[in-house]
Amino acid sequence: MAHRFAFTVQSTDIDVIGHVNNAKYLEYMEWARFDWIWQLGFTLDELKRRAIMPVVVNININYRKELRMREEVYAITTALRVKEKSFVIRHELFNIHDELVADADVTMVMIDANTRRSILLPEELREALEKELAAK
Repeated sequence: MAHRFAFTVQSTDIDVIGHVNNAKYLEYMEWARFDWIWQLGFTLDELKRRAIMPVVVNININYRKELRMREEVYAITTALRVKEKSFVIRHELFNIHDELVADADVTMVMIDANTRRSILLPEELREALEKELAAK
């Protein structure tokens, strides 16, 4: 099931042109990604307990429409693919008019926090991703 995360554009997000700086779109997606993975039970405490970390290894982003200060925005996060050690999710950012303002496909790998090497996805995460894919 798609995950929804809402927020408001803040003054510190604006660049000299008067709209949201391109790097902030990635930050918004990170906020949504952390909220999404926390909802799946992988809080920071749980990740530390397991000594694992989800790491972004690739992002392909499309900037489609500008955002301005105080705009209400929401992010939709969905699973696209799942493999043994990696998965791909899509973030879509929408404004209050439900217009797509940016989208990105994010490839993530789970790593062992001590060895910094990729590991198999935790079974619970794999199951949640596969369940979402099957629901599409």
